[in-house]
Amino acid sequence: MWKKYIIFFLCCSFPVLGIGSPCLLPLPQKYTLTDERFELGEVCLSGPVLQEQWKKFIEEKGGKVVLQGKNRIEVRLVAELEEIPVNQDEAYRLQVTSRKIVVEATTERGIYWAMQTLAQLAVRKGKKIYFQGCTIADWPAFRVRGFMHDVGRGYVSVEELKREIAMLSCFKVNVFHWHLTENQAWRLESKRFPELNDSVNMTRFPGKYYTLEEARELVEYCKAHQVLLIPEVDMPGHSAAFVRAFGHDMQSPEGMKILKVLMDEVCETFEVPYIHIGTDEVAFTNPEFVPEMVAYVRSKGKKVISWNPGWRYQPGEIDMTQLWSFRGKAQPGIPAVDSRFHYLNHFDTFGDIVALYNSRIYNQESGSEDIAGVILAVWNDRLVPDEKELISENHFYPNMLAMAERAWRGGGFQYFDGHGVILPEEDTPEFKAFADFEERMLWLKKHIFQGYPFAYVRQTNVKWKITEAFPNGGDLTRSFPPEQEWADVYYYEGRPYQVKEARGAGIYLRHVWGTLVPAFYPQPKENHTAYAYTWVYSPKTQEVGMWIEFQNYGRSEMDLPPLAGKWDYKGSRIWLNEQEVLPPQWTANHREKSNEIALGNENCVVRRPVLVVLQKGWNKVFMKLPVGRFSTDEVRLVKWMFTAVFVTPDGGEAVEGLIYSPDKIR
Repeated sequence: MWKKYIIFFLCCSFPVLGIGSPCLLPLPQKYTLTDERFELGEVCLSGPVLQEQWKKFIEEKGGKVVLQGKNRIEVRLVAELEEIPVNQDEAYRLQVTSRKIVVEATTERGIYWAMQTLAQLAVRKGKKIYFQGCTIADWPAFRVRGFMHDVGRGYVSVEELKREIAMLSCFKVNVFHWHLTENQAWRLESKRFPELNDSVNMTRFPGKYYTLEEARELVEYCKAHQVLLIPEVDMPGHSAAFVRAFGHDMQSPEGMKILKVLMDEVCETFEVPYIHIGTDEVAFTNPEFVPEMVAYVRSKGKKVISWNPGWRYQPGEIDMTQLWSFRGKAQPGIPAVDSRFHYLNHFDTFGDIVALYNSRIYNQESGSEDIAGVILAVWNDRLVPDEKELISENHFYPNMLAMAERAWRGGGFQYFDGHGVILPEEDTPEFKAFADFEERMLWLKKHIFQGYPFAYVRQTNVKWKITEAFPNGGDLTRSFPPEQEWADVYYYEGRPYQVKEARGAGIYLRHVWGTLVPAFYPQPKENHTAYAYTWVYSPKTQEVGMWIEFQNYGRSEMDLPPLAGKWDYKGSRIWLNEQEVLPPQWTANHREKSNEIALGNENCVVRRPVLVVLQKGWNKVFMKLPVGRFSTDEVRLVKWMFTAVFVTPDGGEAVEGLIYSPDKIR
C-alpha cells in the first residue's frame, strides 16, 4: 500500500510554480484568487480523510506535519455543500488564507479533487513555497469523464495504463474504460478456460494478456486515484477470438453456457459496479442472447453498459448506454455516455482538438440523469506495435486535457457537427476560450508532461490565407513571381478567386468524416485545388524543423504509405522561399493493404521534423493542395488537409519569436 501511494504522488504532484499566476486545469466552476499566501513550513494537519496522502503531499512540497503550529490544514467531510447544484459526491470547497487551508467535501473523492487543485496552486518564491490564496467552490458538470483503450486489438502494458491513470487523475478524469476482448485476442486471463489466452488463438500480440491478479491490482490502483474502471467483454460480436478457442458462436447454446462461466470469473475479478457487454456491429441470430446475458450479469450484482447503436433497450432493461458513431442517440430514462465524435484514432494533430474543446457534450450545457458524460476512445483497428507511438499519434494527452476541462466545466459553443474544426475569429469568445486553454495546456506540457509523448505546439498564432477551390488542372503559382506581394484576389482562367483567412497549425479543407463535421470549405468538391500561403518573420537566420503533413494517417485504416518522393496521393506540394520542400524518405513502402502492416513514419509527430533554414526577416510559405476523389484505392478516408508549423529540430517545441502573418503585419 505504501508503495502505491509513493507512486501516486510521484506521478501526480505538480512542480512548484515560479512567480506568477497558478495554472489551473480544469478551471474551477467558481473561484477567486486573493493576495493572501499560505507559506508552507511546519503545518498542523487536522482531519482523518486521506490523512496519509495529505501528509505525503505536504512533505513533497517541502513542508512538515507537526502536532502544534500556527499554520493549519483542515480537511473535513460535511453533510452538504449548499452552493453546489449537481454532483455533490465529487464537489469540494477550498479556501486558502495566510494561516489556514480549509478543504470540505461530502465524500473522499471530493477531498481528493480538492488536493489536485491545491497542487496547482503551489508557487515558489525564492526558497519558500506558498499556496496562492483563493476561495473555490467546484463541482463537475458531467459525472463521467473518461478514456478508453482498445487492448483487444492492441496491447498496452499495465505500467503504461497506470501512468496514464495517475496523470489524468490530476485533472479530475474519473473513468478508465478497458476494452479487453476483440476478434484479434481475448486479453483477460481465464483460469477456467486457459485456451482463450493461448497464443495460437491470438492474431495480434500473441501471448500478451492481463492476469487476473493484474486486473485486480489495476482496479485498486484506479480506486486509489478516484478513477472508476469499467471492463468491457464485447458480446456477441467482435468475438472471433472466442470462436477460435471454443469452436462455438457466442449466441449458440454452447457459446452462452461458456460465456456465463466466463462472466462469473469476470464479475469475481472486478470489484467494480459496471460491466460493459458491447453488443455493437453484429447480426443478432438469437433474440434471447442479450436479455439473458444482461439478466445474468445483473444477477451477479453488477450494472450493465451497452453500446448504442447496438441492441435496442427500453428504460429499465439496461443501466447505461455508450453512444458511438453519429447515429448514437440517447434515450430518455437510460443514462448515456457520449463517444460519438470522440474517436482519437481518427483525430489529426491540430484541427480536431479545436472542435473537441469548443463542443458541448451531447450538445448539452451540463449533465443530467440521462446524459452522464463523455469517454474518449482509442481504437486501433490497424496494428500499432509501440505504445509510445500509440499515445503520440492519437495525440492522447492534449485531447484528454481538452476533454477534462470541457467535461468538468460543461458549456461549450457548438457540437462537432456545428462550427466544426476551424478556429473561430480572433475576437470571438470561442477563440479566446481556446487560446486561454492552449496557453495553460502548453504550460503543463513544459512543466508536468516532461518525458510523456505530447505532440502539440501553439497554433492560435499561425495564420493562413487560402484560396477558393477551383477545378484541377491549372497552376496558380505561375501568376506570382518571387518579388510580388500577395494580393487578396487571384485569377484563374480569367475569373477572380477570393481568399479567406484561416488560423491554426493544421487546417482541414474537408474533414475525415466529410460534411458531417464542417471544415474550411462548406461544400467541398472532388477534383479541386486550393492554395494556402503565409509569411513568417524570423528574428534571425536559423535552422529549424518543420512539421508537414497532408494526410494524417488514421490508426484504424489500412491505407498505403505515400510513394517515394511524394507527400501524398493527392499531389500536395509546399515551398519555402521559392524552394520546394521535399518529403522525407518513407520507412514503409509496402503495396499490400493490410491492417496487420504497421504505419511507418507517415504521421509527422513520429518522425524527425524536416530541417529547413529560415532567413532573418520575412519568409514565404506556399502550398498547392489538390484533391481527387474523397476515397481512393490507396486511402479510404481522404483527409483534404494540411499541417505546416515550425518547430525545434527535435520537434519538441515551437520555434520562439516567429510571427505568422499572410499580410506581413506584426
